[in-house]
Amino acid sequence: MQGCIRAGDFKGTHVLRFLGDVRVSQCAALDAYCERMVRTADFHAVVIDLELTENLDSTTLGCLARLSIRVKKLNQRVPTLICNSENLRRILASMGFHDVFMIVDRAAYDALSLPALPEGIDLPAGTDLAIESTRARVIAAHKQLMALSEANAETFRDLVAALENEHQSELREDDEMGRQADHAARAT
Repeated sequence: MQGCIRAGDFKGTHVLRFLGDVRVSQCAALDAYCERMVRTADFHAVVIDLELTENLDSTTLGCLARLSIRVKKLNQRVPTLICNSENLRRILASMGFHDVFMIVDRAAYDALSLPALPEGIDLPAGTDLAIESTRARVIAAHKQLMALSEANAETFRDLVAALENEHQSELREDDEMGRQADHAARAT
């Protein structure tokens, strides 16, 4: 199932529900929503609902880690993450998410008498697929994952280095083409 993210809020508690296979194509909308969310006057908590999630790619995980760290700076509490899937729980544990989220299953969430989860609206996928902004988002997300643990740092070091080198190569090529265009314009 292709993934989507549904967002809603109830009295300052924001809910992000991830459905299906959520990948980098949803991250631009996720980042934009999170930026607006933490700036709302009544914001006080966020719940990440992974009950119907099949998979999260590493960029999405990095975006979630960045969100958690930002929320903790704002209100000194980590967000709640609902996850029933043992496979996803293993991935979250291996990435160090127990340090940046309160991870519970649905039964535990309900037992805590926390707010009901609103239905919300679907965030648009693929709103920002420009190569440069996507690359920057992937690099930032993976650097956030690298900061969570040494194992993550080792896992993603080569990927981040390759993406940063690719970016630098493209900048050099752009500079060279600009110089050539300037030279050609002066020659005429």
